[in-house]
Amino acid sequence: MSNEKQQENLTLKSGGSRTKKFMHNSISTAVYQVILMISGFITPKIMLDCYGSEVNGLVSSIQQFMTHFQIVEAGISGAAIFALYLPLAQQDHKRINAIVSASRKFYFQSGYIFVGLVVALSIGYMFLVPTPELAPWLVALLVLSLGGKGFMDFFTLAKYRVLLSADQRTYMISIASSVYIILNTLFIVIFSYMKMNVVLVYALSIVSMYVRSLILKIYVKRHYKYINYHETPDSTALNKRWDVLYQQILATVQKSAPTILATMLTPLKQVSVYAIYNMVLVGINDVLGIFTTGLVSSFGDVIARGQIKTLQKSYSEFSLVYYSLITIAYPVTAVMIVPFVIVYTKGVHDVNYNVPIIGFLFALNGLLYNMKTPQAMLTFSAGLYKETRVQASIQGLIIIIGGLIFGYFWGLIGILIASCLSNLYRVIDLMIFVPKHVTKMPIRITVFSYTRMIINCMIIMLPFTLFIDLEKLTPNFFMWAVWALIVTVYAAVIVLASDFLFEREVFWDVMKRVKKMIPGKKHA
Repeated sequence: MSNEKQQENLTLKSGGSRTKKFMHNSISTAVYQVILMISGFITPKIMLDCYGSEVNGLVSSIQQFMTHFQIVEAGISGAAIFALYLPLAQQDHKRINAIVSASRKFYFQSGYIFVGLVVALSIGYMFLVPTPELAPWLVALLVLSLGGKGFMDFFTLAKYRVLLSADQRTYMISIASSVYIILNTLFIVIFSYMKMNVVLVYALSIVSMYVRSLILKIYVKRHYKYINYHETPDSTALNKRWDVLYQQILATVQKSAPTILATMLTPLKQVSVYAIYNMVLVGINDVLGIFTTGLVSSFGDVIARGQIKTLQKSYSEFSLVYYSLITIAYPVTAVMIVPFVIVYTKGVHDVNYNVPIIGFLFALNGLLYNMKTPQAMLTFSAGLYKETRVQASIQGLIIIIGGLIFGYFWGLIGILIASCLSNLYRVIDLMIFVPKHVTKMPIRITVFSYTRMIINCMIIMLPFTLFIDLEKLTPNFFMWAVWALIVTVYAAVIVLASDFLFEREVFWDVMKRVKKMIPGKKHA
């Protein structure tokens, strides 16, 4: 049987349309993000109303530590997901079981380290973070209660998440996580208003985490009847985990460095300016993240099957859609972010939040960060963690060294310039690396896309930079929302017209794919 015929058979066995899975993953992730955002507004407010700023600050501080402790996961997830692509495509049950058993084993080992860190933190907080609101032993118990959710993650949830992510079924993770967030928020609201001790509130809310794990356990048992977590583990399958961990650490550095540098090099009031502008960009990045949910696994599946033509076609369609989205999102952000911040901070006069150059640099940095997303995603889909370590390290060094130098002379503006330069370097690097090692497509295609993107951005921003003063036209949130809609529609018209004129074939392929996503339609 020819290699082409084998690939065709593997495709038929893949179980479901990648397009439909992408649609399910995107919709469920969008719902989850909305629920998470609403919960993010409710929970701190409840803590402030029922327990005060002291306890709210304590909880926030502990939760930050828990987030950093997750690094002990040591790249298991990324390595296991990559290792599962080919066995899932080939329906090699024995190999799948060997990999999930290995991931379970390593997650348990990491879980014990996590528990040790939580216990150490509880002892440290008990002696080093005194508060009049809670006795020292209650502070220690609060740390343990908040750490309980991480404990559940390592020992119950992680093994299901790896399998479902690799099989492009992240929609189930989003559904289970949405249930968890809703229950967790309800527990905190109800128990807080019942005036329960805050330690007991968070201890009882762990039940919501158990419900999430139970949902995934039932789903996996029903849809993967062959799964056996006690198969002889294949530890060699996860030999990429240290390379994944290194990439995770570098990604953390890239995200956290600007805030740390701003704290080190500028007054705290300037850090507040950074935080307000950054809040907007984080929200936009979270929305854009919806469109990449599950695609690392989807492209990983294609790469594992060796379907180079399918990869090229799917990548061309995705990159057109994603580049169109960011070409709309970031010029609109550049135009609307300062008016938004002015309205948001109305009445606050202890520092100047009206800094257009800061707004522009944030938007530019967001654009550069997301320009590399399609290519970066393919490097992870192909498991090229080790092969891109040097480039990722250089990117991290640029933000750290450049941020220190430029930040010393120019404050926030210098730090943002360094961040832009680090992302620009990575954009250029991946533009060369991915066509050579993954897609086998000409570099000029990406260069053309970038050129078109920059021209479109300039066209979108031009009238609002030279002729229309949006600060005067947006005195409140309602008028801001009206103008944001107008600018977005204008940007969308420019981008879609450009797509139709210069990428007509791929444009129509995308339209056909979108049509197939519409429920109720019958397709040949």
